[in-house]
Amino acid sequence: MNAVFPALRPDGYQPHALHSSERIWPETNCYVDLWIEVLNAMGLPPEAMLGFTLTQDFEGDQFTFFKVPLEDLESLYGIRVTELAIFDRVEDHISQQIDRGRLCLVEMDSFYMPDTQGVAYRTEHGKTTVAVNRLSEAEREIDYFHNGGYFRLSGEDFDGLFGRLYPEGSPPFLPYTEFAKLPEQVPGDSTMRMEARSLLGRHIRRMPDANPVAAFAKVLPEQVGFVADRPFGFFHKYAFNTLRQLGANFELLATHLDWMERSEFDAAIAASLRIAETAKSVQFQLARAVTRRKFDTLAQGLDPAIEAWDQLSGLMRRAAR
Repeated sequence: MNAVFPALRPDGYQPHALHSSERIWPETNCYVDLWIEVLNAMGLPPEAMLGFTLTQDFEGDQFTFFKVPLEDLESLYGIRVTELAIFDRVEDHISQQIDRGRLCLVEMDSFYMPDTQGVAYRTEHGKTTVAVNRLSEAEREIDYFHNGGYFRLSGEDFDGLFGRLYPEGSPPFLPYTEFAKLPEQVPGDSTMRMEARSLLGRHIRRMPDANPVAAFAKVLPEQVGFVADRPFGFFHKYAFNTLRQLGANFELLATHLDWMERSEFDAAIAASLRIAETAKSVQFQLARAVTRRKFDTLAQGLDPAIEAWDQLSGLMRRAAR
């Protein structure tokens, strides 16, 4: 076996609807986006795993980089994920796992990934996670899931990605790597829905006690003042780790609740979407504020999201009783 999903091709690949350009936040973060597309390739609904988004908090300088808990992947889909020890060439470890029908999730440098053209490719080094479906040593080529799609890279990009371009004497390339053992038989829809409802109750109990959007609003003007003193490229990093993580997180929560039962969660869905929309609006305001160096009224733009989070918290906690 030289691919976990042999029939999959980058050309003509259809991303999941969660990555539609019509969404408020078409991409979220590399880890969740990756799993959305892996589940898409398996014919499983990624909407089922998104209850964990309820637990997002503000961490002082960023919102939680939300990642699906590995135990949720196992209980919902039968997918078991654990760390893969890297003690030899990374390519060899990945190839062996592919031969065993397992996906490897590897932290890579986006500098060598053509799908990041215009963002990082050949301009900026950055850490991101990919899932390698196919690896050909002879062709120096991989096919991989990343962000909202499925891609191929080869040649010098392959060499760079696997540390072959490091100067002589450099430390070995030892990226953090996980591998996923996929189930022989996938669960049925009713089983997944029952498990998703059980997990939702658990995640409601893990919601922050205090409003994380309000906590962010308190420090936003000061933080943006520091952002304005940095090169403009830093703005994108700050916005990604704050407003994008906030907005994308709650748009996914709305999708999850809609998948669970729209009529039951209608008000919670509306509150979640209001947070997502407000975060997008404030991100545009943030760009203007950095350019004009006027930050005093910026936090007020978050008021609808603060109110929506309080409403959402009350609705979800009542639903868990």
